[in-house]
Amino acid sequence: MNSLFSPVNVGTMELPQRFVMAPLTRNRAGEGMAPTDLNAKYYGQRAGAGLIVSEGTQPSAVGQGYLNSPGIHTAEQIDGWRKVAEAVHAGSGHIFVQLMHSGRIAHPDNKDGLESIAPSAIAAPGEMVTANGSLPMTMPRALDIDEMPGVIADYVHAARCAVEAGLDGVEIHAANGYLLHQFLAPSSNQREDGYGGSPANRARLTIETILAVSAAIGAERVGVRISPAHNIQGVLEKDPAETRQTYEALLDGIAGLSLAYLSILADPAADLTVNLRARFDGPIMTNSGFAEVTTKEQAAAIIDNGQGDLVAVGRPFLANPDLSDRWRTDAPLNEPNQQTFYGGGAEGYTDYPRLQAA
Repeated sequence: MNSLFSPVNVGTMELPQRFVMAPLTRNRAGEGMAPTDLNAKYYGQRAGAGLIVSEGTQPSAVGQGYLNSPGIHTAEQIDGWRKVAEAVHAGSGHIFVQLMHSGRIAHPDNKDGLESIAPSAIAAPGEMVTANGSLPMTMPRALDIDEMPGVIADYVHAARCAVEAGLDGVEIHAANGYLLHQFLAPSSNQREDGYGGSPANRARLTIETILAVSAAIGAERVGVRISPAHNIQGVLEKDPAETRQTYEALLDGIAGLSLAYLSILADPAADLTVNLRARFDGPIMTNSGFAEVTTKEQAAAIIDNGQGDLVAVGRPFLANPDLSDRWRTDAPLNEPNQQTFYGGGAEGYTDYPRLQAA
């Protein structure tokens, strides 16, 4: 397990270990979708992760999908994230905020009636949890081509807000069926202009977003998450050749930037993952797959087998704020309470015992 606990450089940061805290939606933002003292306590408790990637955070009001998810585009939200950054830094940790524009994975009830936008006017399958119960996903409006610069500008503004708040950087979320992933996939992107119709065109908005954010705050502060062929939330990439061409175009479009990392949410042994890993010129973050809970043994195997430089670990960090100490000493783990994953207060959020109190 020694390799798992070896230091690694990511951007300008030196991390003490090879596993980091993955983004985990908790739906506990306060008034104005701003982080609260409770959120700061939660992230501060987990500073031992070395690097935390925050829960999905909307770069604009329109980009909100879920109930009580935080934003990072207003002065109030900047102040809230500043508390989070200070708490994490006090524990000698680092934190990137994940910029997640939900696109069509949304409902107006969760964002004061605002419409949802997407590459094409195709509703996502399924329902969205709102304060009024679970409701069907609504039909999004297809973005006009002249609106693309505004979408990119929202990401740039949010990234600058993150730096102003004292956060260490941002992760651009182009995975899991959200807006940028919707542009990458032919099932959700049926455009016939310069942002659709071919692998290169479908990758264009993601490339332009990454380039613009990197220019604004420095590429060393920017990570990117992708999930090729994840086939989730109606965002389907079922043609292997076309999928490969799309993600090769994406990586070619950001080559030479010296980004902080690329997070690939896919089987680390899959041919496509191996190909993309070799194509990227910086640290690779991966894990054991979306449906699995990554164990210490799996994380160590990923590092030892050269399948990644970093491993994103999710659910074990929910119930174990001191997961690094527990894994290092082979101590038993707290079991997470699934009933408290989403929404609520301190219960199942900041009240899990640390090792010395367990």
